[in-house]
Amino acid sequence: MNFKSSSKVNLGLQVLDQRPDGYHNLLTIFQELDFCDNISLEEITGGCEIYSTAAWLPTGPENTCRRAYGLLHNRFPDMPGVRIMIEKNIPAGAGLGGGSANAAAVLKGLNRLFHLGLSGENLEQIATEIGADVPFFIAGGTQVGAGIGEKLTPLDLAAAGRYLLVVPPIEINTARAYDDLKKHLNPRRKKINFTGFFQGRNTPWELFENDFERIVIPTHPEVGEIKKALQQGGAYYASLSGSGSTVFGIFDDEAAVRAVEAVFKNSNKTILARPVST
Repeated sequence: MNFKSSSKVNLGLQVLDQRPDGYHNLLTIFQELDFCDNISLEEITGGCEIYSTAAWLPTGPENTCRRAYGLLHNRFPDMPGVRIMIEKNIPAGAGLGGGSANAAAVLKGLNRLFHLGLSGENLEQIATEIGADVPFFIAGGTQVGAGIGEKLTPLDLAAAGRYLLVVPPIEINTARAYDDLKKHLNPRRKKINFTGFFQGRNTPWELFENDFERIVIPTHPEVGEIKKALQQGGAYYASLSGSGSTVFGIFDDEAAVRAVEAVFKNSNKTILARPVST
């Protein structure tokens, strides 16, 4: 069986406080994109074999797909083994959720392949054991994320348009970014009502920001320069995704987005994508 494993961007990201378990409470809007990895699953006698087109992808215990298989196998000990082939397109450390999406695709795929009968809610609960972003990718689309990202509220509207993703040749360590952000956290800070403000394309975007920009841009000024260029090139919204390093802009005009892409594609990885609606 073959599956698409989508990417995501964050439309606004507010980090509220650190929890006793070490995670952080946050508010964000996840937007699924059609830029994706491809995953194939094949039944084997036993165990979990993982192969990838990317030499940099770990295939050991830390691999999110292997963890997904292990969690389901613990619940269904008679479940057969599986061979997982991952065709990687989504870069690592870019804030696009590639590893999380792969895990969610494997959970959904194994559920179908082996007729496990798990509901979407069941899969989201299992996904939480793998990582904070994984539950979002079970249903995808456009969703408000709260808690550590696992408390999800689906939205009917997507932020329509053509998305230009610009991935500079830097990799942001998420754990380190959260550590640096701790110094700026204010537990009395007012929460942004993303659900109330979000109106798709007509959202008051001046109310949306990504808290990680205050950490990433001073260390990597090129990130700020990319964001500014996207805005000047006609993007109606531009932001860092997650903790970076991808900067994205949303455009209404195809000619404009192509012109801006041409500026960046020789020095940065560029990706054109569209939003996915459920």
